[in-house]
Amino acid sequence: MSFFNIHLPVAGIEFSALLLILIGFCVGVLGGFFGVGGGWMITPALNIFGFHMAFAIGTPLANIFGQSIGAVRKHHRMGNVDWKLGLISIISSVIGVEIGSRVIISMERAGDVGSIVRWCYVFLLAGLGMYMLYEYFVLHPKQLKLAEDIGEKAVGHTTDSSKISDKLRRLNVPPMIAFPASGIDGVSIWIILLVFLITGFLSGFMGVGGGFIILPVLVYLIGLPTTIAVGTSLVTVLFTSAYGCFTYSMKGRVELLAAFIMLIGASIGAQVGATAIKYIKGFGIRLLFAIMVIFASLSVLTEQFYKMAGKHIFQALAGIVLMGTALAMTALIIGRIVLEAKKERKA
Repeated sequence: MSFFNIHLPVAGIEFSALLLILIGFCVGVLGGFFGVGGGWMITPALNIFGFHMAFAIGTPLANIFGQSIGAVRKHHRMGNVDWKLGLISIISSVIGVEIGSRVIISMERAGDVGSIVRWCYVFLLAGLGMYMLYEYFVLHPKQLKLAEDIGEKAVGHTTDSSKISDKLRRLNVPPMIAFPASGIDGVSIWIILLVFLITGFLSGFMGVGGGFIILPVLVYLIGLPTTIAVGTSLVTVLFTSAYGCFTYSMKGRVELLAAFIMLIGASIGAQVGATAIKYIKGFGIRLLFAIMVIFASLSVLTEQFYKMAGKHIFQALAGIVLMGTALAMTALIIGRIVLEAKKERKA
């Protein structure tokens, strides 16, 4: 593996170029499929394999920006983007990114920022994943049974909205705005701005495009259909990661060489992931996303144990859990595309 090692001048470390391409490809597939930039996986991966936390936060934003361009184009052609909502999201997202990045730099000067960011990842990813599993296995079956009881057609996409989104839509705080492309008659613009301010902050604070938060937020809080939420979240990810890359570069915390190498794999993977949307719909996407983020949280928790105990077995286990889950999920998505493509040719 040392044969593939290269020197990263800004980060000041040796790193495997092959590993960077592999990380980029997996993130591209998963990002294009889930509608997230993939920073929630890249940042822990880079930190686990040797990047200082500030560089592990700043560098993925450059990669996320590059891969999101192709993924947005793909979803736009498939009709999965609500451009009106996506463009409005930029207003408060960029402000949130700047606030988050300033907090990180201040914490880095004050002490160990890595531990704090890792614990944030653990709680956010685990909480999000557990709620989505609860919804898939408990709430969704109840919705289907209710639909059957009242005589509606019980299909997997009976509803993509939740009780929370219904309550938020009823908050009549002017000005109200409609999003016809998403089937939303009206929602307070202040709710939209607040939601994206928070996700923008998380993007700047955790080195993510914000997609792993934006996707469930669009589904559960705003009430978008899952496929539209996937495409629209990528629009927000595109702009927040672009600004995040810029502001971290100005602070000297972006290793562009590593980002470029990851982008080689990510640009291919993003097209593959976006294609899979045609074959796996709605709640199936949510189930796979929930599984992925739970395993990612376990990986980050294991890395934190390594930092606390100093035993290298934890560091090795963290890398195995994260990359093993990413590779398995990538293989599953590619396998589904191949299987469905064969069926289409036979038909």
